[in-house]
Formats: sequence, C-alpha cells, structure tokens
Amino acid sequence: MRHCGRQLSILGVLMTVSLSATPANSRHPQRLEVVAGTAHLPSPGVLVPEPSVTPELPLRLVAKPEGLLQIHTAPFRGSFGSVLSQALRTAGLGSRVLITQLLKGGVDQGLASSLWLCGRLQWLRPGVPACLSAPAPGASAEAIDAVQQVWAFSREQLLTGAVDLMVLDELGLAVELGYLELDEVVATLEQRPAQMDVILTGPAMGPDLMALADQVTQLRRGF
Repeated sequence: MRHCGRQLSILGVLMTVSLSATPANSRHPQRLEVVAGTAHLPSPGVLVPEPSVTPELPLRLVAKPEGLLQIHTAPFRGSFGSVLSQALRTAGLGSRVLITQLLKGGVDQGLASSLWLCGRLQWLRPGVPACLSAPAPGASAEAIDAVQQVWAFSREQLLTGAVDLMVLDELGLAVELGYLELDEVVATLEQRPAQMDVILTGPAMGPDLMALADQVTQLRRGF
C-alpha cells in the first residue's frame, strides 16, 4: 500500500492531507484523511503555507468645515443691518464673533471700550466721536490712528483664528477713503484660516475685494 501526504494552508491553519491508496484489485476505495495541526518548518517538496494577512482598513478622510468670505454690498451706507442678526445668532449658538465697524464712531468707543454681547460677540468701533466720511488726507491724525488701531486688532484676530466669524463693516470704503492700504487688506484676507467665516459689508467694494469673495449679496433700493 502506498501512502502520500500533503500539507495545505486553509484559512491560516496548517492542514495535513493523507491519501491512502490500495492495490487496483482491492474493493476498498481510497481514503482521504484531513488532520488539523500546527504549522512547522516546511520540508522539501511540501507546500509552504501562506502567511495570514490582516486586511487594511480603508482610509477615511474627515471633512473639516470650510469658511466663506461673503460680501454684502449696496450703493448706499447701511448694508450692515442685514448681517447683524446673523452675527447675533452665531454668537448665541456658542461661536466667537467679532464685529468691527471701521468708520463708525460714537461715545466711549475704541479698543478699551468695546461692547460685548451674548458673552461671545465683541463689537468694536474706532475711538472717534462721529462717523467718518471724509477722505483720510482731510481727517485728523487722531481719526486715522483710531481706524488703524481697530484694523490692527481685527487683523491679528483674523490671522490667528481667534474668532469663528468676523464682520468687517465698511472695509472697502475705508480703503477707498485712504484710511487703510489695499495691498495689506487683500493680503490679510487671503491668509485667513480656512475654517473662518468673514463677512464684508458696506459700499465701495472694489474689484480686488470682489475677486476674493465666495458669495456676493447686493442690496438695491426698490425706488
């Protein structure tokens, strides 16, 4: 009687297959015996078991929220009101918000006297007694310095990602009147964190600012 054996790897387990053969005139058929065992070093002529491979899990990319740069503009001063409700709602939901009105003054304004609402919304105006509408060359040095102070603070908050939503009111007009440099403003907006929302409001949005916008809303009078 002949006896031959083979070792196979099935699902990572070494299996010994014994095939017993009988003479041709025997009435007994061949027997196939499968015996499970542990893996050993392969012998010559024996099938080498394949190593088990742990399947790799597919990579999953977690989407991060991406902020938008929106522009709300109008041919007249007054487009800020349509954004104020959104800023208040955002702060009420727990996000950090900064509103900077670059050319609006008033009593007790400035960096040290900024107003806080909802615990998370900071409302900032330059420390000037009235709204600014004259070009910078005709304005006082105190007024120019006050505008540049609130811009410098807002710029730092933007670049460091200190807030979730920033509203810059009359930024385009401040550039047009000469209180701020266009190149610095554009470079700052281009470097904003990807997750931050920025809303520009007011008239005089030049083509350089409009080119940065993800969304533009234009308000028109009905008369």
